[in-house]
Amino acid sequence: MSIGWRPAMRSALYGSDGFFVRAGSGPAGHFRTSVHASPLFAGALLRIVERLDEALGRPRTFDLVDVGAGRGELLTVLLALMPSDLAARVRPIGVEMALRPDRLDPRIRWRTGVPDSVTGLLIATEWLDNVPLDVVETDEHGNLRKVLVDRRTGAETLGGPADAADLFWLKRWWPGPGRIEIGWPRDAAWADAVASVRRGAALCVDYGHQRSERPALGTLTGYRDGRQVPPVPDGSCDVTAHVAMDAVAGAAGYAYQMVSQREVLKALGVDGARPPLELARTDPAAYIRALSAAGSAAELIDPSGLGAHWWLWHEIGPEVRGSILQ
Repeated sequence: MSIGWRPAMRSALYGSDGFFVRAGSGPAGHFRTSVHASPLFAGALLRIVERLDEALGRPRTFDLVDVGAGRGELLTVLLALMPSDLAARVRPIGVEMALRPDRLDPRIRWRTGVPDSVTGLLIATEWLDNVPLDVVETDEHGNLRKVLVDRRTGAETLGGPADAADLFWLKRWWPGPGRIEIGWPRDAAWADAVASVRRGAALCVDYGHQRSERPALGTLTGYRDGRQVPPVPDGSCDVTAHVAMDAVAGAAGYAYQMVSQREVLKALGVDGARPPLELARTDPAAYIRALSAAGSAAELIDPSGLGAHWWLWHEIGPEVRGSILQ
């Protein structure tokens, strides 16, 4: 039986035996994110956390919420890098559909939904690309119709006309014919998450596109065991699509900054520069360590890879004055 892509993705990713719910290595075993690529990513985020903490007046409790936390990798590294004073005040919270991982740091709280009230930083790293969405396509008569998919095989057929909500969204955000990934569920998910922040900031890091560069054929794809595969929504692989970042940015209701990961990380000191050869002569071990760090940094800022990810930043509250990302 064929159904729309949105319910198919929801079942495949978050159903009782869905891709993100099953036990095991989690997403890290199937695809590489900035979090998994290098602790330099967490180190850069920590600098942002420290700046935000200072801007908020070093609150008694600083909430650090990771939405789409995987197996808690980011929070684990952040806690390991964090200075003791901040670590004593931080309340780390992982939001994920999977059960709490074994041997996770007991300081990390684990839940399936975003807390109602956050003072601090809410982070969503490659979360929105997995929020289920529908796909519509222009038929031979120029009509937009919903794309249906067989959950077992991934085979697609065209169904009925696009819904009114889909038409309303695409008229503003994805005009023109072709294959269109309807982004309003991501807009709503991000707006709801940002609404939980009472004082502080919300940061979305994801791959995506803006209105001037929408892909004519869409981006829906799958990943399994580190390889890109057809997006079959049977629960055996990740099913993902790029995020319409400008639509998400506008949905939250707050002013925002949106810059590339490459630009942000370089401003935070992650530059990928090779160490001087002189160091190899004077301290070979240090040279090797520095060379390894440079390789990791280069991966994080690669303009054709992770460096092309977008950082979407919202500041909430009068204390935060727009200098955190610089």
